[in-house]
Amino acid sequence: MKQRLFADYGMVLVLLLLCGTFSVVTTSEQSPTGEAAAKQVVAAIGGECGREPRVLVVAGDQPGDAAFAARLDRDLAATGARVLKTVTGGPKEARDALAEIAGGGGTIDAIACTQTAGKWLVFSDLATDFPTVGTPRLVVPRSYRWPNFLKAENLLNIANQIAVIAIIAIGMTMVIITGGIDLSVGSLLALSAVVTAGIIRDYLGGPEASTGGMLLACVAAIAACGLVGAFTGLMITRCGIPPFIVTLAMMLVSSGMAYILAKGQSIYQIPDSFVWLGRGANLLSVPNAVVLMLLLYGLAHVVMSRTTLGRYLYAVGGNREAAHLSGVPVDRVLFFAYVACAVLAGLGGVIMASQLKSGSPTYGGMYELYVIAAVVVGGTSLRGGEGSMLGTLVGAFIIAVIQNGMNLTNVESYTQKVVLGLVILGAVLLDRFRHR
Repeated sequence: MKQRLFADYGMVLVLLLLCGTFSVVTTSEQSPTGEAAAKQVVAAIGGECGREPRVLVVAGDQPGDAAFAARLDRDLAATGARVLKTVTGGPKEARDALAEIAGGGGTIDAIACTQTAGKWLVFSDLATDFPTVGTPRLVVPRSYRWPNFLKAENLLNIANQIAVIAIIAIGMTMVIITGGIDLSVGSLLALSAVVTAGIIRDYLGGPEASTGGMLLACVAAIAACGLVGAFTGLMITRCGIPPFIVTLAMMLVSSGMAYILAKGQSIYQIPDSFVWLGRGANLLSVPNAVVLMLLLYGLAHVVMSRTTLGRYLYAVGGNREAAHLSGVPVDRVLFFAYVACAVLAGLGGVIMASQLKSGSPTYGGMYELYVIAAVVVGGTSLRGGEGSMLGTLVGAFIIAVIQNGMNLTNVESYTQKVVLGLVILGAVLLDRFRHR
């Protein structure tokens, strides 16, 4: 019973443990920004400066500072405070505002500013530099301790960065469950990105391409990768060539084709609107690529757990000869697995082209290894016949969390490769011990 629970939920516990560890080690002082900071400052001024205080609002030029200043103006006016001046910029602008108020004989009860602006030297000795403005309180947002890892933007960044690898890993999971391997997915990603960008540039008007034209280019690129996957499947099923050899050859062929089509250069003459899939987000601020990833995993889970095709994939990987004797169309099942893997690699290339607003033959380097790592870490056995889509998704997030956590803790890239390699080795050893 315990072994079964660990097999089903062990990697989820590992993922939660990693998240907890990186949350602890990345905890630091945080300062609220934007409208949240403005609300806190308004409340502090209302409690410390009495009725109808005279306030100087100061904000820098960082992201969120404009929203901070606008919200302060609106909320302070609603409470009856008098905003003498609103300054956005740097210390020079703040000093000019103080000099203007002092020159007009005005006094200041409070200076409302961001955490960064509150540290400017211009506010360090107001009694000496601007004695006529009185003794204003310097009101800044209160800091608090919170993990950098658990910031909403960081979590969304993790999901968005792993989306391409996770999507390709769906197809790789099917292939590995059948007892095979596909080394060509990284090169197919590059080929898809180049074909997409090249069609848009050469045949659809480049930056002036329409939405329908861009969609057509994406479908053509995915179809091209599907044809490569079909050829791979035929070589494996009809000619009996081992999957490792066939996909290694197609990795080189696809990479070479990408370089030939792109002439060794990046293709970037595509419309700004093309980034909708890779960089866009919905109303909940969840990236579109992440939404697509989750939808595909939901569909793949249903296929693998609720359909005859899913049972056939497991049967072929568990015992190919027994599956054949039981009436399973082994060749067709294998053919489907390699075509699906290639098509999903093509979709990954489209997403990456959208994220980077370009196509390049250099995309997808080492991606086949990261994809295989996600599948293996997620519990899919390299011997075939065992694995799940949920496990693969968890495995992809484990790799993403490890890389993100090491980036946040300033671990150098070379050490990150060592750690990732050890994680993959540990996952395979765990699989071996579990089978024993």
